[in-house]
Amino acid sequence: MGGAYIEGSDHSSFLSCLLRKGLNGSEKVEKIGEGTYGMVYKARDCVSNETIALKKIRLEQEDEGVPSTAIREISLLKEMQHETLLQDVVHSEKRLYLVFEYLNLDLKKHMDSCPEFSKDPCIVKKFLFQILRGIAYCHSHRVLHRDLKPQNLLIDRRTNALKLADFGLARAFGIPVRTFTHEDLVTPNEETWPGVSSLPDFKSAFPKWPPKDIATVVSNLESAGVDLLSMIMLLERARA
Repeated sequence: MGGAYIEGSDHSSFLSCLLRKGLNGSEKVEKIGEGTYGMVYKARDCVSNETIALKKIRLEQEDEGVPSTAIREISLLKEMQHETLLQDVVHSEKRLYLVFEYLNLDLKKHMDSCPEFSKDPCIVKKFLFQILRGIAYCHSHRVLHRDLKPQNLLIDRRTNALKLADFGLARAFGIPVRTFTHEDLVTPNEETWPGVSSLPDFKSAFPKWPPKDIATVVSNLESAGVDLLSMIMLLERARA
């Protein structure tokens, strides 16, 4: 599960119970996932009776302490208090839990189960607005998510609220730098890749395609949508 922050939430009593007793101190409903550095459980806050998601970070097998990926995710999420992010963190010497709002639907599942929703411009606009709003908030705090995909966009079935999830690959960025690779990327030849010239569709020169008007590619998109898409895909030459 990724980070979903609920303003005004207070799980202090429940979290104290977790520290004393671990997951046995809560009503663990089921395991819902497993990541690189921990398990994710569906649980019930015994104090508020609220259903939550608990990400338990494995510490017992870590000789060097908390995994760096977990530290990075926690530190970034704790810096950002927004309706699209992390709820709470609790730790002891041997246990570390991340507490999240429980949402069991992501955008990928929603698109697969309800393909007709893409035909409703109002819903599409609402989801897109929330995605861009969440991204803008992250960028305003100099955080790049770096793993945005439908599976990492969680949806609240009750309100159609969309949440950005899984900040495990996120990075904070400082002074802007050129993001090009230090390696030279060139078209392969027979010397660097024997037999490459005999492969289907091999061309010694990089092909050039005439530009297409975005409006012709997404012909069913209204003018405001075409304008937005054009601006999103525009190369910012000052930073290129």
